[in-house]
Amino acid sequence: MNLRIASHSRKTAETDISATVNLDGSGASSIKTGVVFLDHMLTSFSRHSGIDVQLRCSGDLEVDDHHTVEDVALVLGKAIVDALGDKKGIGRYGWAIIPMDEALAQCSIDLGGRSYCVFKAEFQRPVIQGLSTEMVEHFFVSLSRTMNANLHLAVLEGRNTHHMIEALFKSLAYAMKQAVKIEGAEIKSTKGVI
Repeated sequence: MNLRIASHSRKTAETDISATVNLDGSGASSIKTGVVFLDHMLTSFSRHSGIDVQLRCSGDLEVDDHHTVEDVALVLGKAIVDALGDKKGIGRYGWAIIPMDEALAQCSIDLGGRSYCVFKAEFQRPVIQGLSTEMVEHFFVSLSRTMNANLHLAVLEGRNTHHMIEALFKSLAYAMKQAVKIEGAEIKSTKGVI
């Protein structure tokens, strides 16, 4: 089997980011973005998806977290799509509904080559450990863009903002685990390519 490992980096006047992913890993991660709660969410994503993630970011957090959160998502998405290669044999689709105490979140994904994100959630707290909660949606929109994926996420129930966001990231993890899994040798598309 070909190794499904890829790295991507991006350097701008606002951020300097490098990421490496292994789609057939064990969920091991080393993540340092400077945004504590984002690190926690990405570590959780890695652990539950089984995708190894090594990611480093130096960003202009003296401005705010916007550029860091957005650019981390862009780099991570690009690394994942590069690791997928020609997508031969992948499940392509994945979905999960994940509870976390009073919170319930769902994610559906299609790695079919088209970028689109639908996000439905409202949070009570404006910030958790450096992460502006308004940036949660923007993270997923940016991720779907460079990952060339349809991404539908929703919080179905919840009051605690931490639980709601963590359930979203975990639902993404389990949906992704299903979508990247090798299930055969064919490309799941009537076009012959995805």
